[in-house]
Amino acid sequence: MNEQTQQIMFSSKSDMWATPQKLFDSLNQTYNFTLDPCATAQSAKCTNFYTEEDDGLSKDWAGEVVFVNPPYSEVGKWVEKCYNEYRQNDVISVLLVPARTDTKWFHKYCLYADMIHFVKGRVKFENGDPKPNSAPFPSMIVVFDPRLMNEPPILTGYNI
Repeated sequence: MNEQTQQIMFSSKSDMWATPQKLFDSLNQTYNFTLDPCATAQSAKCTNFYTEEDDGLSKDWAGEVVFVNPPYSEVGKWVEKCYNEYRQNDVISVLLVPARTDTKWFHKYCLYADMIHFVKGRVKFENGDPKPNSAPFPSMIVVFDPRLMNEPPILTGYNI
């Protein structure tokens, strides 16, 4: 990872990183996402999306199948929102988040997810670079899926 990328990724400028299209497409084959609630007009992966100005955290997601790659300064808020939408509205949510198993949000919400996939290797987020660099942290895919609510949780690896 070059110095410029390190400076950006470890600064407040790096709060939102676009999901690699290949990773999104792989998940979308399974889930057929209908909403990207924390996107920019340039990074949106779904036709229906909310930008920071729209405030996806304040919206009702009922009836949606949601893909969430949150701003990393607010991961806990987005995980909590996904958990609450899952419990209250039977919303399917799939999150791409740092694999930070030592955080309060992981223990309070992710441990109750239906699936957690630990990503093998480091995600190469799209940042406009012709040759994107790998994230400086491991990632996981957390799935809240009411269709699996009464099943034992699934923990797996996920190749990208």
